[in-house]
Amino acid sequence: MIVGHYDQLPGYATRRAAGSPSWLLLWTEAGAGFVAQGGASFEVRAGDLAVLGSGVPQHYRVLPGAGRWRFWWVHFQPRASWAAWLAPYAREGRAHLVAGVPGAVHERIDLAFRRARRDARWTPDNLVPAETRVPAVAVGGAARELVEGAVEEVLVLATAAARPAEPGEEGDERVRRALALIAAEPGAPHSVASLARAVALSPSRFAHLFAEETGQTPMQAVRWARVRHAASLLEVTDMDVGHVAAASGFVSPFHFSRAFRKEYGLPPRDYRARLR
Repeated sequence: MIVGHYDQLPGYATRRAAGSPSWLLLWTEAGAGFVAQGGASFEVRAGDLAVLGSGVPQHYRVLPGAGRWRFWWVHFQPRASWAAWLAPYAREGRAHLVAGVPGAVHERIDLAFRRARRDARWTPDNLVPAETRVPAVAVGGAARELVEGAVEEVLVLATAAARPAEPGEEGDERVRRALALIAAEPGAPHSVASLARAVALSPSRFAHLFAEETGQTPMQAVRWARVRHAASLLEVTDMDVGHVAAASGFVSPFHFSRAFRKEYGLPPRDYRARLR
């Protein structure tokens, strides 16, 4: 595995008539590039992830008219599990394009690449390698495992954040994203306004669309997610009921108890006692 970072000016190009013996990942930070592999060709801009399979003729360069192309790159051999994440983004010629990865995960992706470049030089006597700007090669052992872990994190973050609808999934993508935000952190101080901002809609448009798609208001969905989160904490932890309420986003134990009873038919303490 080889990890590197380039900031190239117009004129930069790489062409491999027989393709690469390894897979190649390209994450664009700024500027733009042009990528062609097999029968696929596409532009890549900030927030786009291209993954190119091995053994297929490939050509990539700074996009004509762009002032630069700044990108991370990794040559690697994929783990078997990665194929499922990349499949929805497949193009011709064993190429994949995950376009428009949301900005919320860009910082984590950048940190994962930086960690991969450092960890490529990891040894038992060099536990925290210094930062370097030159490409780094992970030959094997622990260093390779660490770099593969970082690349896996990039793939999970990019494909999950930018994922298309799964087969059988219906409804507006923005409502699905809002539901995912609620489910990921039910105890956060969600509001109609904050959820609307997260999906780039006005509060009124978001509330109308959400109700139309789900049959409930955004705050009803938040309350139900908080109650389910609280039930899980009651089931598997010994946290005090007041702490469970706070961790689940309720402003007071009284409001928590009332909401919990409405959904489960009994107070939180009785729910826990019945389980035990």
